[in-house]
Amino acid sequence: MTVRSLLLAGLTLAISQTSFADTTLEQVKARGSLNCGVSTGLPGFSSPDSKGRWSGIDVDICRSMAAASLGDATKVKFIPLTAKERFTALQSGEIDVLSRNTTWTITRDTSLGLNFAGVNYYDGQGFMVNKNLGVKSALELSGASVCIQAGTTTELNLADYFRLNNMKYTAITFDTSDQTVKGYESGRCDVLTSDQSQLYALRIRLKRPGNAVVLPEIISKEPLGPVVRQGDDQWLNIARWSLFAMINAEELGLTKNNAESQKNSKNPAVKRFMNAAGVSPALGLKTDWAYQIVKQVGNYGEVFERTVGAGSPLKISRGVNRLWSDGGIQYAPPLR
Repeated sequence: MTVRSLLLAGLTLAISQTSFADTTLEQVKARGSLNCGVSTGLPGFSSPDSKGRWSGIDVDICRSMAAASLGDATKVKFIPLTAKERFTALQSGEIDVLSRNTTWTITRDTSLGLNFAGVNYYDGQGFMVNKNLGVKSALELSGASVCIQAGTTTELNLADYFRLNNMKYTAITFDTSDQTVKGYESGRCDVLTSDQSQLYALRIRLKRPGNAVVLPEIISKEPLGPVVRQGDDQWLNIARWSLFAMINAEELGLTKNNAESQKNSKNPAVKRFMNAAGVSPALGLKTDWAYQIVKQVGNYGEVFERTVGAGSPLKISRGVNRLWSDGGIQYAPPLR
């Protein structure tokens, strides 16, 4: 490296350290809103309506963090990002948190300067095909052309699955899920592969959803959750415990409708939830941060049902996303 290069690197580092001199919580408070990176539009997870109002299970993660840190779940600016743009946007400080159906992997967790705060949806990769092909199993797909979104874990999973089963395929890649769907509908490929929840979400956007079928195989683990930058443990804890508060609220039977009436509950666990600052002073939040989340956003089960579950167009079963006490694997440490 030349002397000029060293000077430029030092200057870049100094600018970077200056930019992140304040904590993320302080920056969010000073700005008065939270910058949330979301998808470019995926029903059930993060998508805007005709008036630009965002909804989805990933959207509600950011709303819960805004309720906790600002006391107002509406104080969120949603920034749509492609799969290839998302990590750079977080690393550069363009967004405060990435909540965009992102799989937690060791490579992403250890080499990108980022931290995963938890899992808000346990998913797995699947395949969607046209019914007219008569395909009943993914093992019948040798020689197929496959539509896939670039910059995702699905590319590697696809290669591993076909190699393991001695099958061949041709990958047709696109930058966004919208482009991927259009490619599938126009006949550019025989198969569309993605996380299975996304396949159900994308199917309802087809002109003829009934002509598409999701095959039974799930070929990978895809734990999806919010991501923040490394180096700010307080903000990581706020992201993590905002999710945990929603899961704990469901366990405790706290909902949007009954949160107010439960403020004077004699249940010790509910009392700790309502005055959560007493058990988490290092978060730097107001005493009622957990109450604000359940009052303004709802508990985890409520969010799941209205965004991707029975109360939504997707009607996805809770499956493994049920609470641990109901036979699922959703589990949060206690607020104590």
